[in-house]
Amino acid sequence: MNGEPRDLFVEPKTLLVQVIREHLGLKGTHQGCDSSSCAACTVIVEGKAVKSCSVLAMQVNGKQITTIEGLAEGSKLHPIQQAFIDNWAFQCGFCTSGQIMSAKALLDENPDPTREEIQTAMDGHLCRCTGYNMINEAVRDAAKRLQARKAGKGA
Repeated sequence: MNGEPRDLFVEPKTLLVQVIREHLGLKGTHQGCDSSSCAACTVIVEGKAVKSCSVLAMQVNGKQITTIEGLAEGSKLHPIQQAFIDNWAFQCGFCTSGQIMSAKALLDENPDPTREEIQTAMDGHLCRCTGYNMINEAVRDAAKRLQARKAGKGA
């Protein structure tokens, strides 16, 4: 979990979101529904965005899992996190961690996505506050920041 091995005993029916929040105390991953339809609980498992409320913890045993807490480097926010702030892609913030995790999975796989590719990757995320245009712009901005960072130009 977030680059650190964790040994836990959990019941076979325990969901990944429960392990993250209740067993490990990582509260950035939110559970917004009971039907896996809001995507607020999205984390990255082995490089793929996954709704953690629809996965049993036992299914990810031994796999690399990243939550929102695993993105920042100390007090320095990840470029995707900063892009969401700078582009006002959040209001209440409840869905934001899931949005950021899906954006990270997308940008790790496709560093220069089109607007349509972003919309497809973010499909299924429900946001009641912000508006999806600002979220799309934040992902586009994050892509530019990550490209500049990779090229050694900061960001």
